[in-house]
Amino acid sequence: MQSSLTEPRLLTETGVAGRIAAIVTPVLGDLGLRLVRVKLSGEAGATVQIMAERPDGSMSIDDCEIASQALSPVLDVEDPIEGAYRLEISSPGLDRPLVRRSDFERALGHEARIEMASPIGGRKRFRGLIEALEGEGREARVKLRRTDAKPEEPAEIWLTLADIGSAKLVLTEALIRAALREAKAKKSGFEPGSSETAPRRGPGRFAGPGKRKIPEDKSGAGARKISHKSK
Repeated sequence: MQSSLTEPRLLTETGVAGRIAAIVTPVLGDLGLRLVRVKLSGEAGATVQIMAERPDGSMSIDDCEIASQALSPVLDVEDPIEGAYRLEISSPGLDRPLVRRSDFERALGHEARIEMASPIGGRKRFRGLIEALEGEGREARVKLRRTDAKPEEPAEIWLTLADIGSAKLVLTEALIRAALREAKAKKSGFEPGSSETAPRRGPGRFAGPGKRKIPEDKSGAGARKISHKSK
């Protein structure tokens, strides 16, 4: 199974998120990490969420902290977003996005939600068990045994990775049990009931001339470090 720092993502962002992805990818690579996803949110102020992991799929709290410290100054210099924002570094979690071929290969036997970029037979969204994977790169195909099929629809479908808009594992008991078995084998101390590593949040902006620092907020899961850029 190909799983390395250089394995390309098949599902990528556009616009501002795409620009941020281009900025953070080499920084993460220098840390032995690879980007999973960049997501922008406007809830409770602007938030930039960066999901990252090691090639084996692991991402510790220490990894999140190191990545936050490395990315904060780079994003501050590149300045891809106007105004203040929160920077959140997190692991993908068990119900992770599937963005690389190796993600789909690791997900064999588990349930996923897949949304196609264009409709297939009048439908864009599919849900089912990932049963097989064949081919390489963007032309690889994944076989889905559907759990959402209507009586008149096929129970199985092959989907080309290049045509997928987004894909994510469904958090099921089977997925949790598999994670527990893997964690036990690695003696990694996985905590049952936790679907992801607690996010580590770092400053989206550095306080400096013309910038007002907002006090640290620890009301949520993990420390949050928030800074504000005055207009």
